[in-house]
Amino acid sequence: MTRPIHIRACSAAQLPMALLLEADPHLPYVQAYLAHGHCYLAEHDGATVGVYVLQARSPSTLELMNIAVAPNCQGQGIGTQLLQHALHSARQLGATRLEVATGSFGHPLTFYQRAGLRVYAVEPDYFLLYYPVPLFEQGLQHKDRLRLAIDF
Repeated sequence: MTRPIHIRACSAAQLPMALLLEADPHLPYVQAYLAHGHCYLAEHDGATVGVYVLQARSPSTLELMNIAVAPNCQGQGIGTQLLQHALHSARQLGATRLEVATGSFGHPLTFYQRAGLRVYAVEPDYFLLYYPVPLFEQGLQHKDRLRLAIDF
């Protein structure tokens, strides 16, 4: 079931930090990209149900730095709507490429691949080197980070 939502641009201060940290638990990293990001908030019946942040990597490339759906709203198609909106927003902002970084396995990887993003690089031991707390998914520790992209 797809829940109808309204997505709008907003300031970084309007994004709920707890929701951003659901997708990326490293606070200093989140704070750094919020300072220079294009921020978007998704609402349903006045409640925040999701967020995403884009950041310029070059004049023609944007990176999806964070995309998160409120835990009680997951599995309702909101993430897919956010990702489609992010792809549209990237084009509207003049990008010809959208990139994203994620773990080497699990739901986020297949989520991005279903939308047409493809792996172009592997960053070995990224999560071991740059995250102070180990990240686990499906009982496995994330070690390597994958970089994915789609060209418009």
